[in-house]
Order: sequence, then C-alpha cells, then structure tokens
Amino acid sequence: MRLLIVEDDPVIADGLLRTLRAAGHAVDHAIDGAQADQALAQYPYDLVVLDLGLPRMDGMEVLKRLRARGTHLPVLVLTARDSLDDRVTGLDAGADDYLAKPFDLPELEARVRALLRRREASGGGRIEIGAITVDTAGRSAYHGSERLDLSAREFGVLELLARRAGRVVSKEQLVESMTGWDEDVGTNAIEVYVHRLRRKLEPAGVNIRTLRGLGYLIEKSTDG
Repeated sequence: MRLLIVEDDPVIADGLLRTLRAAGHAVDHAIDGAQADQALAQYPYDLVVLDLGLPRMDGMEVLKRLRARGTHLPVLVLTARDSLDDRVTGLDAGADDYLAKPFDLPELEARVRALLRRREASGGGRIEIGAITVDTAGRSAYHGSERLDLSAREFGVLELLARRAGRVVSKEQLVESMTGWDEDVGTNAIEVYVHRLRRKLEPAGVNIRTLRGLGYLIEKSTDG
C-alpha cells in the first residue's frame, strides 16, 4: 500500500514514517498543505494521514480539494483541534476517521489498518492466482490454508503483480509502488525480491515470468 503522511511537525512525522514503513507500506511525506495537494493530484495513494494545522494551505482545504476531485481515498485526520464542532466539520468535509493529538502510535496504526480493510472490502480484498490467495488488507498470502513466509518487500512485489495479473509490470512500477520519495530501492533489489518470491510461489504452481526489457508477469504455471 502507498500512503501519504501530511504533517509539519518533524518529530511526529518521523514516528509515523517509521511505524508505517515497518508495517510494510510505502510512505511519502508532505510537510505542508500545498505540497500535499500537489502530491494527491499526481500520485495514486491508498490512504492519507492528514494534519489540519498546516503551513501554506490548511489541512481542511486540502481535504475539500481532494473530495472535489471525486476521489474516495480514505483520509485519517490528525489534529489538536479536538472540539465536537471541529470533529463534525472534519467528518462532514470528507474525513473517514479523526484522531486527536497527542495519540499513541499503536492506535494510529490500528486505525490505518481498519481504514485499509474497509477500502479493500469495498473493492474485493482477496486476489486468487492458481492456488495462491493474496489478502491485500491483511498484507498476507496463502497457499491453501498455509500462510507464506514473505518479507514486507516480497509481499509488496506480489501484491502489485497480483493486482495487475495478466499485465506486464515494469521494475520501475514496482519500485514506485513500494517506496516513498526519500527511500532508495533500485531495480537490482527488485530482481532479488522477485527471485526469492519465485521460490516461495513455485510449490503452489504460480510463476513470475520475466519479459526482457519489459518487466514481470505473474501467472499460473502451465504444468501446475
């Protein structure tokens, strides 16, 4: 999943980035409302964690512009504005959840998981390829009832390939989907993740085919 954190406090932002990246998400960080508005218009995110008290453009205005573009992207609002009127205003403007500062990181992470599960459930959170089931909300994959032992990066590769089953996915697309702006993951690393993932999928009769110069294609093995 690719998330956007919009927070101008460097200490809070650092904690959010560390926590959500440790959970296996690709996370970008915008430090003000104008940068957030531009990023949301340009990149396909799965969820936004949005502070309201932002420089250059207030978070409420960012939220209003996001909803005016017709997107149903989940938005978790973080703010020190904790009055009933503020919460009602934020929810009416299109926020999906509201968390007041100060907050505990485990609670925030749980709320993010809940919003992502809700998003995936509305669009179908499980993808089946041969004998493999990919649970995008739970960030896990299964061969039958057995859970596959995948690292966060390996699951990220599998998730994007599964979402685009039947289509070629380039190394560059994999890098973009798995990393934030300030993370450095090269195409050589993608080759390593794909190699490891292949070995774990082979017993289930699922193959990742390399198309030279183009990228990768996930498919059920012809002999599976």
